[in-house]
Amino acid sequence: MPPPRSAPHDEGPSNPNRLETMDATQPLTISSFPRAVIHIDADAFFASCEQSRNPKLKGRPVITGKERNIVASMSYEAKERGVVRAMRLSEVRRLCPDAVFLPSDYETYSLLSERMFSIVRRYTPDVEEYGIDECFADITGMRRPLRMDYRRIGRAIKEELDRTFGFTFSIGLAPNKTIAKIASKWQKPSGFTAIAGRDIHSFIEDLPVEKVWGIGPQTTAYLNKLGIRTALQFARKREEWVKERFSKPFFETWRELNGGFAKELELEEKTTYASIQKVKTFTPPSNDREFVFAQLAKNVENATMKARRYHLAAGRAILFLKTQDFRGAAAEVRFSRATAFPHEVIAAMEPAFDRLFRPSKLYRSTGVVLFKMEDDTIIQPDLFGVTARIERISKAYEAVDAVRRKYGKHTVFLGSSFAAHHFGQHLGERGDAPERKDDLFKGETPRQRLGIPMFMGKVR
Repeated sequence: MPPPRSAPHDEGPSNPNRLETMDATQPLTISSFPRAVIHIDADAFFASCEQSRNPKLKGRPVITGKERNIVASMSYEAKERGVVRAMRLSEVRRLCPDAVFLPSDYETYSLLSERMFSIVRRYTPDVEEYGIDECFADITGMRRPLRMDYRRIGRAIKEELDRTFGFTFSIGLAPNKTIAKIASKWQKPSGFTAIAGRDIHSFIEDLPVEKVWGIGPQTTAYLNKLGIRTALQFARKREEWVKERFSKPFFETWRELNGGFAKELELEEKTTYASIQKVKTFTPPSNDREFVFAQLAKNVENATMKARRYHLAAGRAILFLKTQDFRGAAAEVRFSRATAFPHEVIAAMEPAFDRLFRPSKLYRSTGVVLFKMEDDTIIQPDLFGVTARIERISKAYEAVDAVRRKYGKHTVFLGSSFAAHHFGQHLGERGDAPERKDDLFKGETPRQRLGIPMFMGKVR
């Protein structure tokens, strides 16, 4: 994307070979940013984590997603060769024969993600954890306590993240979240772009509407029918015209394209869910009833584990099976009472599973959706001892969850999911485990092998 014709506050990364389009001595005044929001985006996060942990991989095309046989993440070296997300690995091998394929190590990525957020919170307590590899931070009012203007704060965050992780981050500074998102993508990878309110229209003049955060394919098609193809064309529409044709989220986007502040940062951790879904593929495909059912049971354990974490219980569930030719079958199950106990969910699902399962077919994935969620509260005492039994089971799962938090997600599991844990999700080459899980010392856990501090402090 070409730079705007007038971009006095666009600043490239601290690379002497990159063109600086901003006078670094010119401070960004508070009038330029009535609100100062930054968007931090880790460049090729999963692949970059692997390159950072193994210096031999630096400069090489690295692909994660080996366990699913599709690209989950790729390094910039692979991107330059034409590799894109969700591409089959067989296609990648033809396009990039020297690519390095690795299994995804999501536990490592999530822990490093927490470390990223903790670093950002050293500069401001107002951080929205938007994804595993990105966040928003409101640094409004932090100029005096940090003794830096907003541009220098953004640069300081970037430099500390780059130095700590050994790979690069792209950062955008703007008066709101929508423009900060645009800014962070302006010079990826390793970019720092500041867009002051007075310069917004220069940056969005040629920006396609589909590149604006929050505008998806359906809304893009509708805007195109109305003759709107760029973000600036949308921003120049009258307020009444926008309100008449679009719902509140798109009106907020329109306001932010015009420099307003409409989308507050979501600072609180999510505390509830309308539904919880867990899906896993496995290879090779199987028609072994016990093995496929074990995969479903493992999904149930993962889903109910999350439900208990948020003190929720499910009144209903949907289970589904997918065959090797991508055909699916599903069934809904109702529970006699809302529950977050996996053994109860599994017992209720087994008859429905047997109705769906066909030994003549090869299955490649299973899934479960818990819904009709409600607060998991202790029911009133009864005459038949049901309440006491539920309380005993609840205490047992509290102990199981405590063990899992300390030693790993699947340290303790039900016998019904044994086959899924014993044989793993994937066999053969695609079943490779992350390197940190190999050759552990006696008493050492895979999490300890990460070699990073486990404490993630937060600003209060």
